[in-house]
Amino acid sequence: MENNKIKKILERYPFVERENLIPILQDIQYEYGHLTEEAVKEVGNYLELPASKIYSVATFYSKFRFQPRGKFHLKLCRGTSCQIKGAEKLEKKVYKYLGIMNGETSGDGMFSLEVVACMGCCGLGPVMALNNRYYTEITEDKLEEIIDDYKESEE
Repeated sequence: MENNKIKKILERYPFVERENLIPILQDIQYEYGHLTEEAVKEVGNYLELPASKIYSVATFYSKFRFQPRGKFHLKLCRGTSCQIKGAEKLEKKVYKYLGIMNGETSGDGMFSLEVVACMGCCGLGPVMALNNRYYTEITEDKLEEIIDDYKESEE
């Protein structure tokens, strides 16, 4: 099944050119939510590139992922303003509370964490987003309360 979807994506790029690598990887990630090992192999075969080259490109760009996001994707801002206002404490709180670090997904697949350079809300920090819903002036207690609300919505 996965193989057929990948082949359909590759068919969108009839010219075998290295310049197509990033758009192909973007399309695959859009379809699956992350890049799978099988997808990397298929793309490598199609573009006549070793898998190591594809991994090298994909790991260079922070937007590519190799594991699926959680149902609830948490983004924490680590911009200068948010750092000054305690963003590092929030990242540690997420680790203690959910057991995940930047780039990881919880074992139950419910939560994933992404620490980003800036969310553009510098005057309202620390800032976080949960499934693209933004929360400002986050404290450790507020973070725990928000996460609990999302957990309870699943019960």
